[in-house]
Amino acid sequence: MAKSSQRRSLFSDFGWALLPFIFLISFWVVLRASGLINPTLLPSPAAVLEVFWTNLTQGELLANIRMSVQRVVLGLLLGMLVAVPVGFLVGWYKPVRRFVDPLINFFRALPPIALIPLVIVYLGIGEVAKIAILFYASFFAAVIVMYEGMTQISPVYIRVARTLGATDLEIFTKVMLPMTVPHMLTALRVALGVAWATLVASELVAAQQGLGAMIQNASAFFDLGTIYLGIICIGSLALGMDLALRKISKRLVAWQDKVEG
Repeated sequence: MAKSSQRRSLFSDFGWALLPFIFLISFWVVLRASGLINPTLLPSPAAVLEVFWTNLTQGELLANIRMSVQRVVLGLLLGMLVAVPVGFLVGWYKPVRRFVDPLINFFRALPPIALIPLVIVYLGIGEVAKIAILFYASFFAAVIVMYEGMTQISPVYIRVARTLGATDLEIFTKVMLPMTVPHMLTALRVALGVAWATLVASELVAAQQGLGAMIQNASAFFDLGTIYLGIICIGSLALGMDLALRKISKRLVAWQDKVEG
């Protein structure tokens, strides 16, 4: 009975997840049929599906997807690797936060695409340059979430721990660290979205493969079907990875729900 209920819930969630996309595709079809937009400027879903199949079976779609995912994951992991300790440092020490906060917000506001000329000058046009742009975007997106999350943790927990005789190290490892796990996961999700949003910019740096490179090459030949395909692939991959992170997050922070309950 429980399994049947779980299956029904799963199908219900899946149906609700599909519903907005069904609506979007329907709107796409209606908009094209309405004549408000020149049909040559708006390929039909069927035409994009045909381009997808051609690129999948005869082109380099899988190689482009693999390369883009590899770049995003590397940039994201490197960004998180630095953002987590920096976030802890800035969130834990107020003098450090006062000094670093303006710098972080200054660089966070700079679009990664504006740094491409400097990245090329200093790092060349290889993979390192592309990863560096994704690292930059991921780091500043994640570090903000990290230290903002830490500053929102109630000081009551720290006071109670000090009253019980806990040292600074014990407070950090047994109080602050577990309570910042949800913020780490949120930072990871935010950084993932920013990394995918920055992918096309990173692949402006002389990329031969990748979804961003595929979109740019298609734009040179006014190949709208391939452009739409690239956009859909980026959105689908980003959504899939975000959903996976949500599932992982629910399992990792399940103890908090039990404690609060």
